[in-house]
Amino acid sequence: MAAVNSSKHSRSKSQLNAISKWNIMQYKLYLICTFLLLFVSLCFSDDDHEMEEFLKREFSLSKPYQGVGSLGSSHWELMGDAMVTTDQVRLTPDMQSRQGAVWSRIPCHLKDWEMQVHFKVHGQGKKNLNGDGLAIWYTKERMQKGPVFGNMDNFTGLGVFVDTYPNEEKHIERIFPFVIAMVGNGTISYDHERDGRPTELGGCNAMVRNQKHDTFLFIRYIRRRLTVMIDIDGQHEWRDCLDIPGVRLPLGYYFGASAITGDLSDNHDIISLKLYQLTVLRSKKEEKEEEQDIITIPSVDNMELLRLGQNEEGMSGLAIFFTVLFSMLGCIFLIVIGMVVYSHWNESRRKRFY
Repeated sequence: MAAVNSSKHSRSKSQLNAISKWNIMQYKLYLICTFLLLFVSLCFSDDDHEMEEFLKREFSLSKPYQGVGSLGSSHWELMGDAMVTTDQVRLTPDMQSRQGAVWSRIPCHLKDWEMQVHFKVHGQGKKNLNGDGLAIWYTKERMQKGPVFGNMDNFTGLGVFVDTYPNEEKHIERIFPFVIAMVGNGTISYDHERDGRPTELGGCNAMVRNQKHDTFLFIRYIRRRLTVMIDIDGQHEWRDCLDIPGVRLPLGYYFGASAITGDLSDNHDIISLKLYQLTVLRSKKEEKEEEQDIITIPSVDNMELLRLGQNEEGMSGLAIFFTVLFSMLGCIFLIVIGMVVYSHWNESRRKRFY
């Protein structure tokens, strides 16, 4: 009887151990699954997955351009040599010394937004015999003629420039056309001679001229972060151009597009400007901080560091060639010296053995 009780006790004990091990395994599996879910959610919890977008027609320009340029019947106003056709708003024709623009009549008070620009640059001029480019604006001023791609200098706000002609002689490391962004506070001048380098936030080359397929520019401003991308290869894929945090833009500025030609020319066309309102989830802390930190003057955090990085940007192709050449010559010289020293050492070593 005692043996039977002992065997029952041992069986129950083993069953309890098995149940306990199974529970531990289940708990471990639960922890692993929880960790994986948290990891995946962190990986994919970027702004694209936390926001919704809505087309704002009052800030958008698209076919058939009904009433554009006429008084009181459109949200958009033409300036200079700009004209409306059935297929586009032509900012400048392929003629010398022309400038034109299209500006929104309504100030924009959206906190987070993105602008998708469908544009076309084309003309009869050969490579580097065309100019000068076009710009997309979000500025305090509007309808002001000037030398900065058809807009005034010392502007207040954001400008994204599609520069098609290199003015600076030493532009070997850059292939034009080139896209850059600049934030002005009303006192900063655009440097034509250096293609805007001293004040640019960043940029990328963009072969947009005389393309048979559509070309697009994407500008997003969200949580004080400026992102510019391009789609110019006919693949319907956005390519990164620049991404800058700490960009502070006030509310209530105007959207616009402008272009200019000089001794060289091109057709600069806007097919559409589509503005989307972005609704972004913010914590109460973020909302409180933004309410307390009201932006009145455009600025960029750590602008001095950005300029330092631009001054130290990649060398020209010729400089890289000579750097590599002299490095290789230096290595060869050191190898030869090493071989001579080794041969002398080996010879003296042999003499000691004889």
